[in-house]
This record gives sequence, structure tokens and C-alpha cells, in this order.
Amino acid sequence: MATINDYKLVAVKIGSSLLVDEDTGCVRQTWLSSLASDLADLLRSGTQIVIISSGAIALGRERLDLGEKSLSLAQKQACAAIGQAQLISAYADALAPHELVAAQALLTLNDTEDRRRWINAKATITTLLELGAIPIINENDTIATDEIRYGDNDRLAARVAQMIGADLLVLLSDVDGLYDKDPSQNAHAAHIPLIENITPEIMAMGGGANQMRGTGSGGMATKLLAAKIATQSGCALVIAKGNSLHPLRALMNETTKSSWFTAITSPQKARKQWIAGALATSGKLHLDDGALAALRKGKSLLSAGVVAIKGEFDKGEPVLICTQDGHETGKGLTSYNAEDARKIMGLKSSDIEDVLGYDGGAALIHRDNLVLSS
Repeated sequence: MATINDYKLVAVKIGSSLLVDEDTGCVRQTWLSSLASDLADLLRSGTQIVIISSGAIALGRERLDLGEKSLSLAQKQACAAIGQAQLISAYADALAPHELVAAQALLTLNDTEDRRRWINAKATITTLLELGAIPIINENDTIATDEIRYGDNDRLAARVAQMIGADLLVLLSDVDGLYDKDPSQNAHAAHIPLIENITPEIMAMGGGANQMRGTGSGGMATKLLAAKIATQSGCALVIAKGNSLHPLRALMNETTKSSWFTAITSPQKARKQWIAGALATSGKLHLDDGALAALRKGKSLLSAGVVAIKGEFDKGEPVLICTQDGHETGKGLTSYNAEDARKIMGLKSSDIEDVLGYDGGAALIHRDNLVLSS
């Protein structure tokens, strides 16, 4: 079985019950400092990290002295507005001794479901990683309504892992993995360390979402839904108990009980399959023979190789890739809209900024967003 050390891009979801002390409603500073130390160790080993963190509403609830009563949507949004500032400040303070920078990113359901917003969000997170920052992602509860929100950060974490092409998603929680029965109700419940296929029987083991806790809305059911999203996207997933200090170090050293879910493909293959099969195209790019030859060698499509453009499309929309005479040979997501693509068609990459007034990148279609069919 693989360990966390074997992965290069890891998303880590932190549950509210780990981050926020249930009695005081404040951040567990010692625990968060130990987590920051673990993150520094992983980064030094060459692993990139993205954090998906709950806790804003729980922190805001305590600051507003709202007790344990049920909150309205407006009250939850107010709590999130106050608690999110405390949350990112706590992460920044914990990471600072390791000379690591925390970057806040707030997402809504639309950001991971709408293709253009997906692409923009991915580009921002990817750039943060390239710059050495650690993105701290949470749902934007201050503006999300019941109709357009995730409601639990397990599913948000899975969508983020899918978006950035992570090869592992770690769900740190107050449970140490999946059991065939609820261990709080059945002393004979058996722990399941490895799940290679998420069957209906496995999904049934999750029961219902946990709506009882004041610090979070998830449960095993939401974790299994996240596992299904992640593994189908080429991302392995592990559920581990994170209450103790240095929770990621325990996973690195294999000293903690956990449940691992095997990815059924790779992130790259999953993305290629999504582009090839799931998207209707909005236009066509006709290429010269040199550009087609470069694509077949795994290169990105540059503007210099495009000889004609048909149709109208926005940045991030799918287009067909064709030969000069119109034979369809692939599909890809464009980095420019149709108007700008026509302006730079046939030009060298070095001329793009002079023509458009901005530089959207050398690739008209990046190789990661391109699939060839012939």
C-alpha cells in the first residue's frame, strides 16, 4: 500500500473538530503548529500541498457568542465572515516560523462546476503552488446560499483535488477510517484499511451525513461521496484520524490507522477522458502539418501553427483540432477566445503581448488540455 510520501501533489482537508476546540470555540494552536511542521517536512521532500479547511463558522459562532443554538443561513454567513479572518490568520501565524506563506482562496459551488470559472480557479491555485505558497481553501459561506453551496468540505475537497490534478486527497477528521458498521454503535465493527472499488455496499456503510455536531456538517457518508469523486478523477484518498499532534507525520511514518481508497485511473488520463468525451465543441482550429507533428510528440499548440479558425468560443471552451483540409484530429480547451485567437493566428509566441496588449501564455492550447484522436 502506498504512503503519503509517494505522492507529489496532495490536498489535505481539515475538519472543524480538529481545528476548533469544542469547549472554548478557539483554534487549537498547538495542534495547528504541529500540522504546519508536518507541511514543512512534506514541502522539503518535494510534495506540493493544498489545504481545504473548515472552521470559519465555528470560530465566528464563538466570537459572536451564539452558543449551541441552530443558526439561520444569514447567521451562518455572518459567522463565516468573522471566522474566516481568524482562520486564515491562524494558518499564517502557524506557517510563518517555517517561512511558508498562506494564501486564502474562497470558492463556491459554481467555481468548480462552471468550466470557465473552474479554469480560472485552477490557474490561480496552480500559480500559488508554483510560487511556493500554500493555498488555504474554504467554501465562500458568506455569499453561498443553500441552493448553490456544497454544505460540507469533504465534497469541496474532492472537487478541488480533481480541479488541480492532485494524486492524493487526505481527509483528516475525528474518525480513523471506514468500518463495516458504525463503531460508535457496534463494538464488533470491523475496520477496512483498503478499498479498491467503491461498490453500493461500501457506500451503504457511510450511513447518513452527520448533522448533530456543532462544528461540522459532514460524516462518513460525505467522505464516501468525496472518495467516489476523487478516485474517478485519478486521485487516491485516505481517511485518517487527525486529533493527535503531527497527524501527517503519522501518515508518513505509517503509525496511524487509516482507510485508503485506490484511484481507478491517473489524474492526467481522467482529464483527457473528460475533454475527449464529455464536452461539446464551440469551434474549429485548422493547423499546418508542422503543428500537428508537434502535437503528436506531446507539445502544446502554439499560435504560429494555426492557419484558420472557425466558430465563436470563449477562453476555456472546447474546440476541435483539424488538419488544413478539415479532417478532425483532436479536441482541446483554448487559452484565448476566438476574437483574440484570430488576432494571433500564425504569429510567434513572442508577438502575442504586442498584438493583444496582454500575454495569456505561449500556448493557444496547453498540452494538458489537449486530446488527439488520430
